Amino acid sequence: MRRLLAGIATGALLLTATACGSSDDPSDKSSSSGGVTTVKVGVIPIVDVAPLYLGQEKGIFGKHGLKLEMTPAQGGAAIVPGVVSNQFQFGFSNMASLMIAQSNGVPVRAVVNGVATTGEKGKDFGGLVVKGDSGITSAKDLEGKKVAVNTLKNINDTTVRESVREAGGDPSKVKFVEIAFDQMPAALDSGEIDGAMAVEPALTTAKSQGAVEVASSYVDVSDRLTVAMYFTSAQYAQQNPEVVEKFEAATKEALAYADGHPDEVREILTSYTKIPADLLPQLTLPKWPAEVDRGSIETLRDLGEKDGLYTKTPDLDALLP
Repeated sequence: MRRLLAGIATGALLLTATACGSSDDPSDKSSSSGGVTTVKVGVIPIVDVAPLYLGQEKGIFGKHGLKLEMTPAQGGAAIVPGVVSNQFQFGFSNMASLMIAQSNGVPVRAVVNGVATTGEKGKDFGGLVVKGDSGITSAKDLEGKKVAVNTLKNINDTTVRESVREAGGDPSKVKFVEIAFDQMPAALDSGEIDGAMAVEPALTTAKSQGAVEVASSYVDVSDRLTVAMYFTSAQYAQQNPEVVEKFEAATKEALAYADGHPDEVREILTSYTKIPADLLPQLTLPKWPAEVDRGSIETLRDLGEKDGLYTKTPDLDALLP
């Protein structure tokens, strides 16, 4: 495990050196025109990042002098190297992936909150689902079974393990496989996997195909869990503090707007996900608080240590704003 995580960190740092080339200034990858700075943001095509798309459409980011160019990726673990190499100036990542990176010396810096659980079991935007006729009725029944997460060693396998523990099972017996969120419903329906930790809109899509939820894994960890944040590299933050401040302020405003306009959130999803329009009313939306819940992140950190995710304890003071 330690060798694997060290390899991830080394790969990210090598990517930094390769992508930055001879330039020492990461700001050369963003551009300014007419008082507006264009920044590239690595995102995942899920409901979590709807505030960015909505904020862009409503002119919130433009008001703060920013234009966003969003690039989709499969998960936070894939976005981290892109941010560190300045392929992206900002990225969206789950907290487990950020803590893994930070514990390995990868220079990431969280900027602003991303998304949080609703805190209601059975009514969250992420859930552990199984095929309806599988006979699986609890997370404990997933011992020896194949469960999909979008990327390995991130918040989703960590929280699923906690659900299995809470149900009285042995999480070390669960077989995790990596499948993109939008491919999970088909994989579950075909029997390729036994379970999936899906988030919206994949969660509603899976349920529309007969899947049933056996655990609300984010809520099992904390009913106030900060699931993900937007982040940048330490170098970019140091050299472009004004841009980082603008991104933080604009994103907080966009989070508040999304929280207050659920119908507009559902509509904007059709612009960057594959969710069928007839399923939009059934989606469970997350919470988008402006501030992180540090206590919940500490709980997640402790679970990661229990599962052996870190080479050393993550420094939350260095990672969090």
